[in-house]
Amino acid sequence: MATTKKAKGKTKSKRKKTPATKAAKAPRRKASPKKAGRAAKAAIKSKPATPPARPAPPGKRIGVVTHYFGHVSVAIVRLESGTLRVGDMIHIRGHTTDFKQKVESLQVDHAPATQVGPKDDFGLKVVAHAREHDVVFKVRS
Repeated sequence: MATTKKAKGKTKSKRKKTPATKAAKAPRRKASPKKAGRAAKAAIKSKPATPPARPAPPGKRIGVVTHYFGHVSVAIVRLESGTLRVGDMIHIRGHTTDFKQKVESLQVDHAPATQVGPKDDFGLKVVAHAREHDVVFKVRS
């Protein structure tokens, strides 16, 4: 038995890539005036609007919220200056908080109090959600 050699087929040779040369770019066509107007309007609309400036808070800064208990709606406030009494009007303001309320109850070390002074930490029943680092302003007595 004689062995026959298989016929070799022609293989396709790969083309070699030519080295890239810097080709001169064709000049870009300008957009039609109608499309250019639309693009300009879209650019104006897409600019972010600056948020309105917040007005200065009424009253004097007296303290800051250090903790908030949501299940009983109580804020723990550290009084920085001045005094606070039951019946005073306060304004609590923060990043997402902004409300006014009348002071209905104060507690110092779980005991009811009628007045608190500077450097006191006290509990204050609030009407809305307060967050840590919210600022407390005294509006009027």
